[in-house]
Amino acid sequence: MKALILIAAILGVSFATDNVAVNNQGNDGGNVHQTVNINNQDNVANINQYNGLHSWNSVWDYQRGVFAARLVSKRACVVSRMNKNVVPSLEQLSKATQEKQNPNAPPPRSLTYTVSQTRVKNMAPYGSQIEALCKGVPTFFAQEVQGTGLFVNLHGCTDLGILRFLGISLCGNIGC
Repeated sequence: MKALILIAAILGVSFATDNVAVNNQGNDGGNVHQTVNINNQDNVANINQYNGLHSWNSVWDYQRGVFAARLVSKRACVVSRMNKNVVPSLEQLSKATQEKQNPNAPPPRSLTYTVSQTRVKNMAPYGSQIEALCKGVPTFFAQEVQGTGLFVNLHGCTDLGILRFLGISLCGNIGC
């Protein structure tokens, strides 16, 4: 009986989390490796991109409606609210990781954020996972840019591509 409980517990944990690795060949011929870990129980996704100096790690907390990205090259973290009208749900993320890339698919949707120069002093409201991600590096808040003046005064952008269906640009003097 104890063995059945142990097996059920192990299976329950494995069903609660999806782990996926995606390898992409970049336009410059470089290799980009991206992993997606989904914790359905906590409504959190961890997305990591391994690409040398352009690597980044992110936590997407769907319950709180926030995400954070730790940018290796900038030695900084950026936290912002999720645009739930554009950001894929956990179910969509999980489904997309199981599908082959369609060469005829439409280009990914994109979001642009401006990063403030004011440091976030209290990370507690963003949850323990985002707090852990950003621990030890300066953290800045970003706000989504919308409207016709989108590209006015945006400089120093860092681009994050979430799988094949969402592009994010974090613009401003991050970490400076």
